This record gives sequence, structure tokens and C-alpha cells, in this order.
Amino acid sequence: MECSCSDIVRKNAEKSLALAMALFPSEEWVPTETNIWFAKSRLPQEYREPQKWERELSQVRILTKKGSVAYFLPEMEIKGEKYRRCADLVLDGEVMEMKTISGTRETLGGKFRLGYNQGASLFKYCTIPNTFSKNHSVYIRLLSNIPVNSVKAKIAGVLKYRHDRGSFICYFENTSELYTWTYEELRSIIGR
Repeated sequence: MECSCSDIVRKNAEKSLALAMALFPSEEWVPTETNIWFAKSRLPQEYREPQKWERELSQVRILTKKGSVAYFLPEMEIKGEKYRRCADLVLDGEVMEMKTISGTRETLGGKFRLGYNQGASLFKYCTIPNTFSKNHSVYIRLLSNIPVNSVKAKIAGVLKYRHDRGSFICYFENTSELYTWTYEELRSIIGR
């Protein structure tokens, strides 16, 4: 039996809220748009950093229009690394860091690596029950005109010796195409 779109959105919402609450049990979650929630402690960012606020919303809208549900997490600095923050949000029950990138393949690889580490670091500092997945993903909105196969190869190379589970989502701004690959699929390109 097939799930309807509303069933998928409902399941995504349940998984996302459950993980967000497990990560930050004392946080209050505020709806801002359809399928987009923010940690109440993060809301002042709208006034402090309006361009960042709008960029993050525009990025996540690409996914929520397709049935995803996003919970933006409180801003939390990575311990011992000044000005580096943990992952941005929970999307469909999985921790995710978002980046917007223009530039070369090297820039893409570096920003992916940073996003990957931001997702992984959240689990180091937040304790959650074993019933939750510790998958963490990276979502990149790519403004550069880098071919799909080149993007896949670059990210596969970055993942070569990393063993965490998750996905890489890439929105190619120039073609309005959205791709999702699991880390496992990407590692298989290089035989790891």
C-alpha cells in the first residue's frame, strides 16, 4: 500500500520533532512557515543576521516544498573551536548542515568537509537514546557550474576514510536539479 504525500509529511514531522526534542529537551519549537520550525532561542538571529536568516530559509524551502520537515536547532558552538557551530537543523529525522557554495571543486570539498564535521560534532555534545539514528547529512546549494559527476567524485573523495552514515543532498542552482546520494553510494564510487 502506497503512502500519501500527507502521510510522508506527517512521518517526517514526527521523526524531526522527536530527534530535535531528544537533542534539546528544554527547547521550545516555533512554527515559522509550512514544515519549518525554529528553536525559540534561535529566533533573535532573524534580527541580528537577516541575510543569513533569509539564505537559510530559502535553502530549506527547496526541500520543504517536496515534503520534508525542518527543525532549525539552537545555535551551539563546537567546544574548543571558536566561531564554529554544530549542525543547522533536523530534516526528516536526521541531523543536517546546510551550505551555499560558489567557487571551485576545492571550495565544494572544503565546505562539505566542514558541514560533515559540524553534523558529527553535534552527537559528541548532545546525548540521545540509542533508539535514534546518529546519521548526519550535508545539504549544499551549489551556485557554481560544476558538473554532477564532478561533484559526486569530489564528495566521494572527501568521504573515502569516513564511516558515518548519512546523505549528501545537492541542489544545482543553475539547472534547478536536486540530487540525493547516501554516503555509502558515494564511497562505493571509489571502492570504500
